[in-house]
Amino acid sequence: GVAQNYEEAALWYKLAAAKGDGSAQTNLGLKYANGQGVSQDYVEAVRLFKLAAAQGGAIAQYNLGTIYDEGRGAAQNYVESVRWFKLAALQGFAPAQNSLGFMYQSGRGVTQNYLEAVRLYKQAAAQDYAFAQYNLGVMYDEGLGVAQNFVEAMLWYKLAAAKYNASAQTNLGLKYANGQGVSQDYV
Repeated sequence: GVAQNYEEAALWYKLAAAKGDGSAQTNLGLKYANGQGVSQDYVEAVRLFKLAAAQGGAIAQYNLGTIYDEGRGAAQNYVESVRWFKLAALQGFAPAQNSLGFMYQSGRGVTQNYLEAVRLYKQAAAQDYAFAQYNLGVMYDEGLGVAQNFVEAMLWYKLAAAKYNASAQTNLGLKYANGQGVSQDYV
């Protein structure tokens, strides 16, 4: 192998991105967003993500959704965020399905719809995506879009916790302490 070198990586990504390579545009956009090998520049990241997203790149579409959700590099716009998350989610990209599910759960950029949130979380959870597994656990735990079911919540929390999801681990501890979905166990 070679030593990790973000500056060298950025150089090569720039060459390929200039030739229209969507993967390179996405990777270079990530470098600008994170300030790795280049000066951090969210505006340039957005420009590159848009180029890659126009070619159908799900990761670039997801990153644009995140940018509009957080308001970094572009004005915060939940409707625009939802639009980009939907495009990536339709391609089966689990992080986008999860993020879109959260938009439906919270009613940001869309009419709040717990059933749609659960549907999207299930799609992402089926791909073994820990954040979606945790979110699905919350939906069952709180009875949002599904009948409240502590046993089912525990199942999803355990799957996410096994992937080191700290929120799922915390909720598991609470469930054991309170005896919800399991026998109460203080040990």
